[in-house]
Amino acid sequence: MSMGEAHRRITDYLNRFSDAVSSQDVASLKQLLSFSSNSPSLLSLADSLNVFQDANRLIKQSDNYSPFADITVPLFRSLQHYRTGNLVDAYLAFEKSANAFIQEFRNWESAWALEALYVIAYEIRVLAERADRELASNGKSPEKLKAAGSFLMKVFGVLALGTVHLCRSVIRSIETARIFDFEEFPKRDKVTYMYYTGRLEVFNENFPAADQKLSYALINCNPRSEANIRSVSAVLIVMILKYLIPVKLSIGILPKDWLLEKYNLVEYSNIVQALRRGDLRLLRHALEEHEDQFLRSGVYLVLEKLELQVYQRLFKKIYIIQKQKDPSKAHQMKLDVIVKALKWLEMDMDVDEVECIVAILIHKNLVKGYFAHKSKVVVLSKQDPFPKLNGKPVNS
Repeated sequence: MSMGEAHRRITDYLNRFSDAVSSQDVASLKQLLSFSSNSPSLLSLADSLNVFQDANRLIKQSDNYSPFADITVPLFRSLQHYRTGNLVDAYLAFEKSANAFIQEFRNWESAWALEALYVIAYEIRVLAERADRELASNGKSPEKLKAAGSFLMKVFGVLALGTVHLCRSVIRSIETARIFDFEEFPKRDKVTYMYYTGRLEVFNENFPAADQKLSYALINCNPRSEANIRSVSAVLIVMILKYLIPVKLSIGILPKDWLLEKYNLVEYSNIVQALRRGDLRLLRHALEEHEDQFLRSGVYLVLEKLELQVYQRLFKKIYIIQKQKDPSKAHQMKLDVIVKALKWLEMDMDVDEVECIVAILIHKNLVKGYFAHKSKVVVLSKQDPFPKLNGKPVNS
């Protein structure tokens, strides 16, 4: 191959790469990144790089190519090592290029290159497997696959959470890959993974799983832990708590006031108070006041569903007052009394509406009892008429 032909093939690749990014042509970009396909064009590019050895200067001195130098320079180096069978160095160079691609991906206004990011994730895994075989054959410790696992965590971290079906596919790939031992990853990667997957569980209303994952993230970034005291900021804790608190509320666990004050999560203060008091008016005012904030976080619907717990606590307070006045009739709660309590809270409901709410509470196992329809009375169970959630979500 002549020097001129090598130069032409290199510039052709760079032009195609630049055009694919500028026109958001993900199909072309995927082909340019697929090393393991062993396509003739990529193999000939590797040969061209060995003939024309000044590609780095060519990239950095061109206005068209230099914006992507952090991606293409190590990518070319990786391709050269791949062509000669030096798979460990090929992996190391590709990993550097892949990290640069993630940085660019974050800066782009849309996720148009998502499929290209998947290709990179696939290629880095394949290269890592081959590099580990090379290391093992030379009597060295295979470690590149573990590093590839950390990169997959980064890929997951940059995914747009709104694209839920895409997130699920990445999670499935990670959690079904038996080659990865989760506990061997760096703590920061585990915290990031648990935070994002916990948020997805909130979106799916799988609150026990969300509680487990977000609690793991919180415990492992606790600044009181000496191992993390210098590296973890309160900002990360606040990010986790913004989702963990609604989850805890949904399973009947209320945070302490000092926690909300310490991390300036005042938007949850009145919601917690509403649950404690059985104050439906306070809950609705709190949701209205911080509606934009809760909608942006994606927890508004979760918090709105706390109304049933507020009703339960209100009815329980009525029950306690009745029990103090006349213990023998405490288990018979007139619907008219509930209507009056709601009107005192400026909630204008008639008996039929209240009966409907009580029926839902009985169905959801928040109240144990039955209706005496003729007398418009709820007959409560004499044993545990208001069951606690005990860390379980309200029955769907």
